[in-house]
Amino acid sequence: MKRALSQILNENFGLSEEDYLLAQEAASEKGERVGETLIKKKLLTETQLLEALSLMYDMPFWPDLPLDDVDTDFTRKVPIQFLKKYVIVPLQFRNRNLARTGANAPGSPRAPEDASTAACVLATNDPAGLQPMDDLLRVMGTQDCQMVLSKRDTIVNAINLFYNASRNSAQQLVEDLEANGSQILSEIQGTADLLDDTSDAPIIKLVNHIISQSIKARASDIHIEPFQNTFKVRYRIDGILYDLLTPPKWIQSALVSRIKVMADMNIAEKRLPQDGRFEVKIGNQNIDIRVSTIPTSFGERVVLRLLNKSGSLLNISDIGLSPEKLRIIKNLIRSPNGIILVTGPTGSGKTTTLYAILSTLNTPDVNIITIEDPVEYQINGIGQIQVNPKINLTFAQGLRSIVRQDPDIILVGEIRDKDTSEIAVQSALTGHLVFSTLHTNDSASAITRLVDIGIEPFLISSSVLGVVAQRLIRILCEHCREPYTPDPAALESIGLTPDQINGSMVYQAKGCNHCFNTGYKGRIGIFEIMLLDDELKRLILKTYDSNIIKSEAVKQHMTTLRQDGIEKVLSGVTTIEEVLRITQK
Repeated sequence: MKRALSQILNENFGLSEEDYLLAQEAASEKGERVGETLIKKKLLTETQLLEALSLMYDMPFWPDLPLDDVDTDFTRKVPIQFLKKYVIVPLQFRNRNLARTGANAPGSPRAPEDASTAACVLATNDPAGLQPMDDLLRVMGTQDCQMVLSKRDTIVNAINLFYNASRNSAQQLVEDLEANGSQILSEIQGTADLLDDTSDAPIIKLVNHIISQSIKARASDIHIEPFQNTFKVRYRIDGILYDLLTPPKWIQSALVSRIKVMADMNIAEKRLPQDGRFEVKIGNQNIDIRVSTIPTSFGERVVLRLLNKSGSLLNISDIGLSPEKLRIIKNLIRSPNGIILVTGPTGSGKTTTLYAILSTLNTPDVNIITIEDPVEYQINGIGQIQVNPKINLTFAQGLRSIVRQDPDIILVGEIRDKDTSEIAVQSALTGHLVFSTLHTNDSASAITRLVDIGIEPFLISSSVLGVVAQRLIRILCEHCREPYTPDPAALESIGLTPDQINGSMVYQAKGCNHCFNTGYKGRIGIFEIMLLDDELKRLILKTYDSNIIKSEAVKQHMTTLRQDGIEKVLSGVTTIEEVLRITQK
């Protein structure tokens, strides 16, 4: 006799009948499954729910899916969107005995008796969704399929893996283009395929695959670089450029034209730099793509900057600040007025840090207004202005208008000129808390930069509260990092002695499938926070030499970028080589 889900959850996982009924009521109102509601309310884990459903439907639960030796021919017949929408994936084994491996996976409540004879295994996240499963089997032309349960992420990862490995990969498209070059080129030149998003034109497919593969690899930029006889497609992951493709030279013009069409740029103008943007959606991710082209001797060079607008904003405690630095920053941003500057080169995470700070300060009782170029994330409750030089809406002009909007906190995307800096200083002196960025190498250099722009030293010492310099360093992949004992030369290069690493585990990068064999996955910030105390303010009135200012700040116990990097090496977050690469003078 089939037991009710509530009874199984109560007996096996201690979920009360009352909690189940409340979740059932909430699920009915939202039009979702009761299991989803239970997981959202953290009354159950996904694994517990699937184990319960396994008992209820007498269907095996496989925590892991066997992905070796799987026939991916179904990817030609079944759209990837269908599988992701219903969270199902077929595993058609070339060798049927492999099904037994999956059936006996550790943690599986039950192994199907006919697993070794099934033509395929169909993994699903929802055992009640029979119609999509029937439709899928009909398209695949088989009914001999063993149903199993698996986790949502496990199924989605399998779907992505199979479709990436199928013949419709970017590399395979390039090979097809090379094999049928003359025929495809004549099609491209003779039709309007470039304007048709739903077309099967190979160039359109190639552009779509380049973008989707880059997004899956967590790339921040795509570079299309022309040379005399070749051109390269590269992508930047965690700050490092990697080769993606080297297509034949004749594809270059059509590829660049397709991107320019998507970004609403002038495809006929190839002699002048252009800028554009467009949005794409991949699964549940909305990606904003900014496009820049410049003319070179061998054709137009294109860079696409990828910005995932679906990603949630980081909390100030998640960006890499040590507990002591986090305390300093929290005290600093609670100041009623003054200027706080975040400095660093392009791509060092300055905007992310400022957004994290604004999210912390964003409460109903304060009025926050920003002027940015561009507005990268929309934050509820904050007025955000986009710079537009074409209509004379510059940082300076926008800032003049902002101060008449009764703001408590102002964010200026970047201080670029004397006008902007003067208005920012005056705003700070008249009771506003102002955040902005500068492109300088360290915190002390920000003072020199402000004086160079034209701000008087006495105004700097009166208005600037502190300067935060930052860089992004790559985080070691947890799956493959290896402990080792660094040699004395490596320790000396970073300023450590063997005695200082006693009791600390130092790791080196290795590389595995989880991190694209780079040894690193993700990035985190290292920080240098210079607070302008009375001693530093007096020094700034005498000199604005950044070396002298930095020496004094270090005497006042300021931790430099290199020292913060060393702390992250000793805590196992990154490597000596990575800190040297980022902080090398």
